[in-house]
Amino acid sequence: MFRTRKALNDLIQWANQSDRKPLIIRGARQVGKSTLVRMLAKEHYSHYIELNAEKPDIQDLFERFPRLNDFLQAIFLRNNIQTTPDQCLIFIDEIQESPAAIRLLRYFYEEAPEVPVIAAGSLLDFVLGEIESFPVGRVSYYYLNPLDFEEFLLWQGQDLAVEAVRTIPTPEYAYETLFSWYHTYVLLGGMPEIVARYAESSNIAQLQPLFAGLWQGFMDDVEKYGSSNKQRQVLRHVIRTAPLAIDRIKFEGFGQSSYSSREIGEALRALDLARIIRLIYPTTQTEPPMVSDLKKRPRLQVLDTGLLNYAMGIQEELLAVEDLHQVYRGRIIQHHLTQELQSLFTHKDYKPHFWVREKANTNAEVDLIYAFRQYLIPIEIKSGPEGRLRSLHQFIGRCPHPYAIRFLRNQCSIEQYQTLDGKPYYLMNLPYFLMGQLDRYLPYFLDQVGAKPSPTPPA
Repeated sequence: MFRTRKALNDLIQWANQSDRKPLIIRGARQVGKSTLVRMLAKEHYSHYIELNAEKPDIQDLFERFPRLNDFLQAIFLRNNIQTTPDQCLIFIDEIQESPAAIRLLRYFYEEAPEVPVIAAGSLLDFVLGEIESFPVGRVSYYYLNPLDFEEFLLWQGQDLAVEAVRTIPTPEYAYETLFSWYHTYVLLGGMPEIVARYAESSNIAQLQPLFAGLWQGFMDDVEKYGSSNKQRQVLRHVIRTAPLAIDRIKFEGFGQSSYSSREIGEALRALDLARIIRLIYPTTQTEPPMVSDLKKRPRLQVLDTGLLNYAMGIQEELLAVEDLHQVYRGRIIQHHLTQELQSLFTHKDYKPHFWVREKANTNAEVDLIYAFRQYLIPIEIKSGPEGRLRSLHQFIGRCPHPYAIRFLRNQCSIEQYQTLDGKPYYLMNLPYFLMGQLDRYLPYFLDQVGAKPSPTPPA
């Protein structure tokens, strides 16, 4: 089975642009960056050159030929390629290991825009601000995440299920099948190696060595993120304990340690740069622009929910429940829907937000906030229709629109409610598996209720 990525279509569009810039693919290790570029080369180009900048001979190549024309002649000769430059895709992997390679990118855009070149590196973000003459404005970025639900289904050969997911509204006959597949997807996550192996065997037990290897690989990478033994020690502690952080965190003493706020903060920011554990900060805004409040306690977002489940040791527990919201007070399904939301963004470094209101007598927290058109849309994740909406009411009461979303294990519907203060609003209920379709459902939602609704709540 040919296992494609939706990102491949985006890269083909990039390849067809007449004014394209060199492309840098950013993403954590093992999300499939190199494989994606090889897919593009196979689909779209007659020749392909891959240069791994971790190798000393490749580093030496970049150092010895700082002029672009000399460099191109050298690599074409080295690979015995005789073709027009636009028919050979050049891929520079682990580019952060060669400052000379990074500097060379600017000249591809200025002197040889016809030559297609892509770069990637799991630790690239660590050096972006340190390289002199970095080609700002002369490169494009693409952000690659683990597989989303559609891709997971495609890799399992479930083409009809993908059609059902894309149909608005979801056909009634498809719900149970989609919930079943989505449950498996949340359990396993979207790391390409895991999903590919499951497609071959459908045996979760056989995946445990792969999970162990992936997680240990991230643990071992700590050596690359810290510059001192103490920093590496703190990083190891953070990676080990971060999966257990169910609620918002405090830096000082994180994971029942004696580490200071500064030490934990430095470690978490390093892991954030590596895209292994991201810091998700709240906002207090109810209308654009949405600004992170860095003074308030953040949530942690691990790269992939499947890895999180493995690290927490809860895979068996997930198999036993019907509603994913029943596990860890809803933490797992909240984490996974946040991951799906991140996957919607491939051309900017998107971080989701949640909303908080912290006062002496009352606290409120809405799971996610999504900017759509001129609105900040509140999103709640609940276990069923009877879920409490008190925090949602506080947000709606303070925002200039009457729209809200609730994800749950139920069918699509639109309901009318009013806040505790009497403000009427519309609530669209969506099944968990439709987060990846949010940008398509929001126009549908607003169209169904009208552009300027004045809902009347039921008596």
